[in-house]
Amino acid sequence: MATLHSLSSFHCQYKNCDGILDFRSKKFLIRRYVVRCEGSYHDQDSCKERDGKKRLRILIAGGGIGGLVLALAAKHRGFDVKVFEKDLSAVRGEGRHRGPIQLLSSALAVLQAIDENVARQIMEAGCVTGDRINGLADGVSGDWYVACFAYDLESWFTKFDLSTPALKKGLPVTRVICRMALQDILLKAVGLDIVRNKSKVVDFMEDSTKVTVILEDGRQYDGDVLVGADGIWSKVRSKLFGKEDAKYSDYTCYSGLTSFVPPYIDTIGYRVFLGLNQYFVASDVGHGKMQWYAFHKQPPSYPDPPKGKKTQLLELFRDWCNEVTELISETPEDVILRRDIYDRNMIHTWGIGRVTLLGDAAHPMQPNLGQGGCMAIEDCYQLVLELENFVNSGLDLQQSDEIFSALRRYEKKRMFRVSTVHAASRMASKVLTAYQPYIEFGFGSAPLSSLSTIRITKPSVHLARLLLQLFLPQFMTWMIAGDGLG
Repeated sequence: MATLHSLSSFHCQYKNCDGILDFRSKKFLIRRYVVRCEGSYHDQDSCKERDGKKRLRILIAGGGIGGLVLALAAKHRGFDVKVFEKDLSAVRGEGRHRGPIQLLSSALAVLQAIDENVARQIMEAGCVTGDRINGLADGVSGDWYVACFAYDLESWFTKFDLSTPALKKGLPVTRVICRMALQDILLKAVGLDIVRNKSKVVDFMEDSTKVTVILEDGRQYDGDVLVGADGIWSKVRSKLFGKEDAKYSDYTCYSGLTSFVPPYIDTIGYRVFLGLNQYFVASDVGHGKMQWYAFHKQPPSYPDPPKGKKTQLLELFRDWCNEVTELISETPEDVILRRDIYDRNMIHTWGIGRVTLLGDAAHPMQPNLGQGGCMAIEDCYQLVLELENFVNSGLDLQQSDEIFSALRRYEKKRMFRVSTVHAASRMASKVLTAYQPYIEFGFGSAPLSSLSTIRITKPSVHLARLLLQLFLPQFMTWMIAGDGLG
């Protein structure tokens, strides 16, 4: 027996024009209905909407942030959705390992469009960083990074304005939030009736009328669409396109969360301290805590020294400023974690037939710009819009060609923005770690401290500085505003 619940009308402001999405300019109204069916999952074929039509059934492999946001959006559209997660406790473990997640204004606006109440909870649980100074600093001196050109004729500070672009478009200001807290909010909103734990998708089959997922224990579930949201080591992606080695970035990442409030907390949101072949990120995450990441160039799977990670880091950063060494010193050894950083080359189609990918399963990227989670959230919104357009067309769910087309449109509309961010993340990794202080030479007979200086760098280092100054601030503005999202 089906019980019909009419939820409150859902208002979302957006305008989809030439691939650019503006969340403020237009309102649209969606009546949402959730149908609860009693009986086993396979018995739900008889579960109908009020008009007698079968609901679109979406199967999602992976219960991370992307999978849960997609499930929430699909649930509010009245779709029949199931999430298959191999281990929810492991998802939370990964959240601890990877630390807090940055949510730019564009991603927060997408969450508001999907579920205003959930977005409010997320913003209340997060820590606003976009209303303070954020940017690049010299690792040794701790001074804000200055891009200097041509014999010191001109210089600019490299700081990121995360507030003005958001306020101009009426969007929420950038925040960071504990990854585990974000997952808990999403999981409660989606519901454990939709998310199936201990359910690892290892294979799938497809025919002209359906797609079937196969779990590790042999269980099988049928659906109209399968979405692989199972991360960088995605089983769905491997089945679609064959196994492919992930690309090691040449860097490992140490991370720590410490109960420490630095004296600059009221004026600085986060800083990226630069050095040759290593850099250090420090961010306020609220509740009297600071999160830091130390990126260091070394071979993959390199064993930790017997003396421990903390001692190793203090040696690697021993000549750096107090702001860096103090954070490391204030962090207990047992909460310092390490993971090697991988990504994959971009592919220009994310699916075949009734199957597609999103988030890290489609486009895993390096974390140096903090965009992986934001891209997954944006993917979810675009995918649900395309599927909703298909359902509203009134075509039969058995019309496989039309479902194929809806999934390919989603991929096409996301490709430019995601490809740009992916390329920027790789470039930023190279540029950030190519940083070197200038070599200064004095002239004349007076003490060096009082002499004019000329600053000399290698052309590659000079180019890296130029890219840091000219590219990254403009890129962050483009990301915050959501340009190219649609």
